[in-house]
Amino acid sequence: MRSFIILGPLLDCNMDQKEEIVIVLDFLPNGYPFDDRPSHMKTTIAQAIGRDHFVLLELVPKKGIHLQPYEEVYVGEGKRDKIHHIIGRLPATKLTETAKSELSYVVKDLVKKNEKRFVDFFNKAGPLSTRMHQLELLPGLGKKHMWEILEQRDEKPFESFDDLKKRVRLMPDPEKVVIKRIMAEIEGKEKHMIFVDL
Repeated sequence: MRSFIILGPLLDCNMDQKEEIVIVLDFLPNGYPFDDRPSHMKTTIAQAIGRDHFVLLELVPKKGIHLQPYEEVYVGEGKRDKIHHIIGRLPATKLTETAKSELSYVVKDLVKKNEKRFVDFFNKAGPLSTRMHQLELLPGLGKKHMWEILEQRDEKPFESFDDLKKRVRLMPDPEKVVIKRIMAEIEGKEKHMIFVDL
């Protein structure tokens, strides 16, 4: 039986890296509906997801700023045009209904736009232990798929999701597999983080 060489921390898990750009999921000009303080004391809130690390954030926009769903907003260390401050990370359970419904569309869009990054995961993923490989953390991928992916990428790195589907027999749709995994990580259903920086 073949065993693995341990490669260290999970690939693509960029711990301690901050989001620079976020995508707005919901904008609440009058704050949260459950906030029963008088309206002059309520804070305008935006719920957003990081473009690079899929971190959910709660933000306070600057006075007079109205944000649209899907709008990309800068939240980095430099001068922010639209965001006054970041309240902090947001658990998926605290997303508004609007934000929840937008989340899967935004994740799909980000995976499509960054196909190379996720194809690189298939090209570079390594072992977690002597018995478990990172590729096996993806939904629908078992040992057979894993060995076939490893053999194929040794011959020639994968160039796209389509290339993966063509070269690996009975491979589940890699784009959908990645989206499903990201959503599960965001929702806190996974122990190992591959794509989401929590």
